[in-house]
Amino acid sequence: MAETLKDPNEASAKDNLPNNKRESKIIYKYVISFTLLHLAAFYGLYLCWTSVKWLTIGFNFLTYQLSILGITAAAHRLWSHRSYKAKFPLQVILMVFNCMSFQNSALNWCRDHRVHHKCSDTDGDPHNASRGFFFSHIGWLMTKKSEEVKRQGKSIDMSDLYNNPVLRFQKKYAVPLIGTICFILPTFIPMYFWGETLNNAWHMNILRYVLALHATLCVNSVAHKWGYKPYDKNILPSQNILLSTAMLGEGFHNYHHVFPWDYQAAELGNKKFNHTTYFIDFFAWVGWAYDLKSSSEEVVRNRAERTGDGTDLWGKRDKRNCIE
Repeated sequence: MAETLKDPNEASAKDNLPNNKRESKIIYKYVISFTLLHLAAFYGLYLCWTSVKWLTIGFNFLTYQLSILGITAAAHRLWSHRSYKAKFPLQVILMVFNCMSFQNSALNWCRDHRVHHKCSDTDGDPHNASRGFFFSHIGWLMTKKSEEVKRQGKSIDMSDLYNNPVLRFQKKYAVPLIGTICFILPTFIPMYFWGETLNNAWHMNILRYVLALHATLCVNSVAHKWGYKPYDKNILPSQNILLSTAMLGEGFHNYHHVFPWDYQAAELGNKKFNHTTYFIDFFAWVGWAYDLKSSSEEVVRNRAERTGDGTDLWGKRDKRNCIE
């Protein structure tokens, strides 16, 4: 069972300081890096309409999907929440996908995510949505972590992940692994197999990387600002159908914050727009994924009746009359 998560409503007043009292020390080298990345991505978008081959566009669409799975099925549902278990071959596959996504090492990603759930939308949260949309989306990556975030990070039990040989290997060889899997191979393959130019292949891969990064960041920002709250109307995380499409099933965010241990991350196993769940189910059928955790229908419905906003999954009245 995943670790017990702190109820965000239990955060004390000192965890929510006024904006002008919060630390916002800008890391300028990251500001420059993100600026250059986005300029390259916009150039890649321009090349899509001028000279990039269709095979290259299709290839980058595939690598986008794989890199998203490296976050959703791997860093998020498997390693952060331990909502299912994976045998060694599947863990290696997911580690490769995670390298392709390049959002720091999986160990660092999982630590920040566990802190996020423990201190959701308070000053202990690395991407505290109460600090505004820009900060929760990308600003937190360009500023130094506050002392409260660091303190909460040190309080998180990460022993299960540091004892994982796959994650230790990724952490130890992060630079060559991520450099090769995220940047070199996706650039080289279109050039070698169908004669794409270096300029096109490189900038298309940067476009793919930036799009996948923003899709993930939208879970911290968009899903904490817009949407419906069928399970807990007192928290910021919300259901967002567009985000679920872009993130292969991560837009069921109000549900996820109420039932973080559910490997499906969606109400009652709802698989609409939830391709990550199909992916996990396939490997459960193969035998490489097992001990899949989920919430019972009775518990989910009772919670919706008790604390939900009276809507169903995407905001309509519940046709099954389970919410009064």
